[in-house]
Amino acid sequence: MQFQQTKPPVGVVFDADFGNRIEDALALASLYGLQGKNESRVISVSSSRPGLNSALFADTLVRFYTGDPGPFGAPTPIGLALGNGAPDTPLMSAVLGRTEFARGIQQMNDTADPVALIRNALSAQFDANAVVVLAGPATNLAQVLDLPGARQLITAKVRYLVAALGNLNGRSADPRVRADLGAARKLFAEWPTPVVAAGSEIGEAVKFPAAGLDKNFAWAPLHPIVEAYRAAGAMPYDAPAASLAAALYAVRPKEGYFQLSSPGTISVDAEGRTKFTAADNGRHRYLIADAAKTESLQQVFVETAGTHPIPRATRFRPPQQKKQ
Repeated sequence: MQFQQTKPPVGVVFDADFGNRIEDALALASLYGLQGKNESRVISVSSSRPGLNSALFADTLVRFYTGDPGPFGAPTPIGLALGNGAPDTPLMSAVLGRTEFARGIQQMNDTADPVALIRNALSAQFDANAVVVLAGPATNLAQVLDLPGARQLITAKVRYLVAALGNLNGRSADPRVRADLGAARKLFAEWPTPVVAAGSEIGEAVKFPAAGLDKNFAWAPLHPIVEAYRAAGAMPYDAPAASLAAALYAVRPKEGYFQLSSPGTISVDAEGRTKFTAADNGRHRYLIADAAKTESLQQVFVETAGTHPIPRATRFRPPQQKKQ
């Protein structure tokens, strides 16, 4: 008898510079909240911020949401870009200083090559059943593009890339672009599938409300997101949410949370400023905040990011009966 394999929910590749901004941790929490609702699956987590503690911070978050050691009894590998690490940020220190949180990374050998990790995650997906969410510099994704056969793989597997990268209001350059200018230019110029940008301006227009921490995160007596949030700024403050917007749109593109620009092309100048040029055949669009939906969108941010995680069940073989 032949069995038809059912296509699973869309797989999400999540690449960020973990530890630099609280919004990236919130975005990952939101993706795990959506995973708990069986709307998507997090298939890859990687950091473009060099330094072992960036991977350790990401590992702590992943283990908190998926269990320890992880689904199917194995830890989720964390991809980490090579390079000299920057000093820990307050939000990183607040989480890594707590011994109560499970973690498994001790040394560089415990991390994965982020480029290979992303490629392998995409290779394992059904065609057109993956999306990529970028919440930081384009360092890792630009290197993925350099792999042999990568463009064909991305075209076959990825529906679209949603990038919390750039500033589409024509003003200042986004620090995430300037952090790796060459990678950002390469990404916008060469990524072969549709790209939707969630610029820094949308993060300022729709913020994550600090009031949501007490209401939706209280199910855990000690929560890494809450610890990181309180350390990242003077409380109470509302955090910019471009990364959250990118994650939410990636999984729920048809919910109408945002307005969408016309098609066009996003380019990056020598100073790191991003420019959008309308074109009927363009592969790029960008999200536009809808002021009338700000309050309801903030509620969605809080609800998805604060969802109690539901780890995937452990697979096992049923006991075999001995033949008489």
